[in-house]
Amino acid sequence: MNEIKELRADGSDPLFDKTSMLFKEFPSDFRQIRYFTLLIVQSAPLEIKEINLLEQQISEVIKNAVKHGNECDTNKKVRVWYSFSPTHAHLIVEDEGEGFKDLEKWNEFNRKRLECLHTQNFEQLADFVSFRTNKSDDHDGGNALFAALEYWNGGFVYNDKRNGVAMLKRYQQKRHGVAIDGE
Repeated sequence: MNEIKELRADGSDPLFDKTSMLFKEFPSDFRQIRYFTLLIVQSAPLEIKEINLLEQQISEVIKNAVKHGNECDTNKKVRVWYSFSPTHAHLIVEDEGEGFKDLEKWNEFNRKRLECLHTQNFEQLADFVSFRTNKSDDHDGGNALFAALEYWNGGFVYNDKRNGVAMLKRYQQKRHGVAIDGE
């Protein structure tokens, strides 16, 4: 089985370096998440071919900060640092909440989910469709985190308080028809 990607918390990770990053701060207004996302994505260069996936990922991270971190309290802010180039997308999103306390439980859930997929145990897989906590509502399921670990190929890491997450996407560039890795 391939190496299992896990969520981790490490505030000293280099992905938390905010040097030369742009910054925006938003109120935790659930109705404006799409607008906030577009304010950030508009800085991305046209060369990024996966702009729709990038926009979706940014929206999900902001939504989690607004909904789970700040509990839709419009007096609490979501802070976003970001940097884009043709070869990368780097973001740091931080809320004023308590942090993701169930990170280890989510990792264990994901390990079991991936094991069921790998062994094709589809009967048991039904138990691992949706990750729930005591704070989850009918619209929560941890699915955005499954996708985030796949999408952010340069890293997806929480700060020590777990109320902030840094992420990096590297894009392959083509020169003369040959793919080269993003810088």
